[in-house]
Amino acid sequence: MQMIKLGSTGMSVSRLCLGCMTYGDPGWREWVLDEAASEPFFRRAVEAGINFFDTADMYSLGVSEQITGRMLKKYAKRDETVLATKVYNPMGPHPNQAGLSRKHIMQAIDASLRRLGVEYVDLYQIHRYDPLTPVEETLEALHDVVKAGKALYIGASSMYAWQFADALHRQRANGWARFVTMQNHYNLVYREEEREMLPLCHAMGIGVIPWSPLARGFLAGNRLKQGWGDTVRAKTDDFAQNLYYQPGDFTIAERAADLAQKRGVKPAQIALAWILSKSAVSAPIIGASKPAHLEDALAALELKLEPEEIALLEEPYKPHPILGHR
Repeated sequence: MQMIKLGSTGMSVSRLCLGCMTYGDPGWREWVLDEAASEPFFRRAVEAGINFFDTADMYSLGVSEQITGRMLKKYAKRDETVLATKVYNPMGPHPNQAGLSRKHIMQAIDASLRRLGVEYVDLYQIHRYDPLTPVEETLEALHDVVKAGKALYIGASSMYAWQFADALHRQRANGWARFVTMQNHYNLVYREEEREMLPLCHAMGIGVIPWSPLARGFLAGNRLKQGWGDTVRAKTDDFAQNLYYQPGDFTIAERAADLAQKRGVKPAQIALAWILSKSAVSAPIIGASKPAHLEDALAALELKLEPEEIALLEEPYKPHPILGHR
């Protein structure tokens, strides 16, 4: 397994991060796998050398954290594992059970640690930007989480580059723990992050760990213009249907599929090889609900695209509205 330093930190992570949203309670989303069905994916990931695992409190309303914690305790050593989770989204009906207030952050980190069965997480991330809470309140609370030993590092997720730059400035000015990662929306059919966020992260030494590098399966080559696709995920993932499925998106997916056929690989491998070729990216977060998904991701690590192939894939791209910040 290839390893890389996470941004400007001294912590090494695998070039692939296993996203654990898929593992939890099928009652939360139809395509989610229960614990028994999830176990082989954790076992295979650890066997393959993946040491980086990303979940969130809101995935299956905590069940994903519970399963992730139990599986990593069974198959991995804590000091060899980089464990990440997130805070922001509602965890109950009351107003203080969501957002990035000091109250919610302090409650949420303790709840996540209990569910994961660990004393600390390696990376604690804000799942989105909270416009209803003063940013200083959020940043100081995250600093206190780090100083309490409950998280080693902190990270952020999808927001505007100006918001991220402002937060980094406030952290530096106040001597608070600094964001070391950006988990943003980035893939072949959504490249708006190349305008400002990726250059900012490169300049500031921020590790980029994109979510949805396969566009929630859209770049796997099995999505349809009519009826979305044949899989349960394709048919029921309303979020993906709101993000993708534009005519230009299909043009790019078709180019990836054509190149995959020429290279004798899967379209998903082409899409992952493309994102791994970007110097700003530390480790894309991959999802896997079938064994082939994980094997394709592992195979993509060995696939190197030529400059002319990258240009071919990128040429049809058309600007998109900002997607994924909410």
